[in-house]
Amino acid sequence: MFKSFTRLAVAAAAAATMATPALAQDEGEWSGNVTLTSNYVFRGITQTDEAPMVQGGFDWASDSFYVGTWASGVDFGDGTSTEIDLYAGWTPTVGAFDLDLGVIYYWYPDAPDNPEQNFFEAYAGASTTLGDTVEVGASVAYSPEFYLEIGDAFYYAASIGIPLSEMFSVDATVGYSDFVDAGGDYTDYSLGLTTSLEGFDLDFRFIGTDDDAFDEYFVVSVSRSL
Repeated sequence: MFKSFTRLAVAAAAAATMATPALAQDEGEWSGNVTLTSNYVFRGITQTDEAPMVQGGFDWASDSFYVGTWASGVDFGDGTSTEIDLYAGWTPTVGAFDLDLGVIYYWYPDAPDNPEQNFFEAYAGASTTLGDTVEVGASVAYSPEFYLEIGDAFYYAASIGIPLSEMFSVDATVGYSDFVDAGGDYTDYSLGLTTSLEGFDLDFRFIGTDDDAFDEYFVVSVSRSL
């Protein structure tokens, strides 16, 4: 099926489903992560035909720089079974804002060649803390030739995170996919509850879009840092 963004990111998430770079250290440091999710959803669209999937990645960080890779199984209904993300970025702090500037390459090694599924994105994000606890952020990602060679595409996102207690926090994200040349723009949203237990991070998340062509999902993920 049509793939509208897959991570970060940014994302993130961004989330999902995006790899999360390790925090910068004065000296170079390796870190890893592994996740079992009930459904890999990227920018509001399932990447696994709503099936569970194992994901994981490795990062290296030094000072304000990081590089890493992240991988997941996928199911687009065309024989594509694997996504591998390669990324690098810079995380300076300017005043009260933490920045994240970088590039990411989405690689599908067993995908059909025509049209091309692999693509690059450049991304920029900023986050800050309001008061002592409320985290807010915004980001933008740009691809000069998005998935399936549909041309220019932007992805805009805004997020907020609020701790409920020492164990639980909630977060919400709203994103907008702007396909400059192809059309079909849409908005996606995510509302999550997160906690940690015995070294495992648990994420319970409701995800949807304003496009009736896509379903709404309740996703449960369990992850662990390595």
